[in-house]
Amino acid sequence: MTSQVSSPAEQADSAEPHGDSPPAGGEETTARPAAAKEVRRLDRVIIRFAGDSGDGMQLTGDRFTSETASFGNDLSTLPNFPAEIRAPAGTLPGVSSFQLHFADHDILTPGDAPDVLVAMNPAALKANLADVPRGGEIIVNTDEFAKRAMAKVGYAASPLEDGSLDAYRVHAVPLTTLTIEALKDHGLSRKEAERSKNMFALGLLSWMYHRPTGSTEAFLRKKFAKKPHIAEANVAAFRAGWNFGETTEDFAVSYEVAPATAAFPPGTYRNISGNLALSYGLVAASRQADLPLYLGSYPITPASDILHELSRHKNFGVRTFQAEDEIAGIGAALGAAFGGALAVTTTSGPGVALKSETIGLAVSLELPLLIVDIQRGGPSTGLPTKTEQADLLQAMYGRNGEAPVPIVAPKTPADCFDAALDAARIALTYRTPVFLLSDGYLANGSEPWRIPEVDELPDLRVQFATGPNHTLADGTEVFWPYKRDEQTLARPWAVPGTPGLEHRIGGIEKQDGTGNISYDPANHDFMVRTRQAKIDGIDVPRLDVDDPDGAARTLVLGWGSTYGPITAAVRRVRAGGGRIAQAHLRHLNPFPADLGDVLQRYDTVVVPEMNLGQLATLLRAKYLVDIRSHTQVSGMPFKAEQLADVFKEAIHD
Repeated sequence: MTSQVSSPAEQADSAEPHGDSPPAGGEETTARPAAAKEVRRLDRVIIRFAGDSGDGMQLTGDRFTSETASFGNDLSTLPNFPAEIRAPAGTLPGVSSFQLHFADHDILTPGDAPDVLVAMNPAALKANLADVPRGGEIIVNTDEFAKRAMAKVGYAASPLEDGSLDAYRVHAVPLTTLTIEALKDHGLSRKEAERSKNMFALGLLSWMYHRPTGSTEAFLRKKFAKKPHIAEANVAAFRAGWNFGETTEDFAVSYEVAPATAAFPPGTYRNISGNLALSYGLVAASRQADLPLYLGSYPITPASDILHELSRHKNFGVRTFQAEDEIAGIGAALGAAFGGALAVTTTSGPGVALKSETIGLAVSLELPLLIVDIQRGGPSTGLPTKTEQADLLQAMYGRNGEAPVPIVAPKTPADCFDAALDAARIALTYRTPVFLLSDGYLANGSEPWRIPEVDELPDLRVQFATGPNHTLADGTEVFWPYKRDEQTLARPWAVPGTPGLEHRIGGIEKQDGTGNISYDPANHDFMVRTRQAKIDGIDVPRLDVDDPDGAARTLVLGWGSTYGPITAAVRRVRAGGGRIAQAHLRHLNPFPADLGDVLQRYDTVVVPEMNLGQLATLLRAKYLVDIRSHTQVSGMPFKAEQLADVFKEAIHD
């Protein structure tokens, strides 16, 4: 969805805690005629849809998100689903959820705790109840609270009747029964009608929060175009949910969250996930480089969406190859790089392990290649659908020999677009493989993204070698494949088939300049040091440090997807009067040239990571700074409130 926003942006980091801190009672009530229901205005809301993995919670959340984006709210999402394609029904491991945080101002995270929980069955209630604050709203599908279903998750008695939910505002709604009743004239079996209960729930929530509905109805008719009776049944269930909210006495209040016009610079916006933004960034990079884009990949969670998306864009010169395994995927991509394409391979941590030998070959060949690693929980198969940042040291060192590779990490779903362009710039300019480290949280999460103008994109065009570049002592002109650019140390890129530019490739060490096989110790030492110097000399921006008055003695340094929770936590600390500085790394190899000086300016440096301290280890080793590492490997992103407590403790120590 796209929407136009024309008002100027306000400063995101104001003294106010914004939507990433608990509401401060700033709720407004809009008066209505006696016959109408009360409408309250809120500055932000966090909603979580939860049910079985077959209940359509991801689709429900996605549709609510799309309508919210078109309405103009700022938003952030957190899909959370089982690793199994169809997890055991009614069990705690089988619960799928989708959390959406939307607001009338700039926000950064999907929120710490849901204001509203929609629980489609007992398992969904039990799995998510601990996250709902006292006084929160819970909408429960009472039809699913049979004894067997409750016993499956350990409920000896119904939580709807034993008083355990007295601290919450509970709406007991027979969603399944109401859906079946609404669809009784549509000629569906009971089982077919039941499947639309998620659309009934979506209609009810759309009424509660005054969401637009037209796009959802159009979406349903398009999605089920080949089964129009199913399409109309879903539309009917959606409308029934809306009408139920309008007419039932159980929902006496609805809520309004105004568009976040002040949060966005003027432009055209759309809601975008990290994997989609990354895909668009790769296509944009190929166009800006005037090179065909080639993806050699093997499907793996959570990176597969990039393969799916790029396969749709043949009209932009994109070629995708779904290989038989990870090794074949990167081998094909490296071959495409040799042939003059912008080459990409996508994977997650287990796939990086399999690709490591070919990444080393790319280092030796000095060809541009993007290795996109959408990190997930490990080791081994680990937690395929959960997020983690534990591949940093693998990306840095996970190859035999001295094989340095640049590393770029996006910080938000929308930033994946810019990070892809940046990674392509480095790969093409310096003739090197580049790691692009995203993760499951960024890949599946979404936020508004301003669609850039073409003239805002960088010029990535490269010059291929077209003729001899070296003159021998006898005056003969020859092509040396490893004669380097004096500034970048990049070797020339010669497209196969160019007359006179034939040269040897392979994994055995090359002789400087000529590229011939060389076993000479001195030459090997020189080539190893030269490849390292090339990476060390990559041009990366200076570190942007957010230290409003320059008086902070504590610095929080993050990388990757920790940006949102860290920034939200820093806002909370500052709103409470704490002085704290913040910086975030996009480039992890090489580090910004001024990083060491920045670290030395602060008494305390806190590094939150979703691993056991991998960046902290690198910083301690390189800069001899006593880093305070704060780690989490739960498969879930940090909560802002949790980090705020950590930062306050660091300030006062």
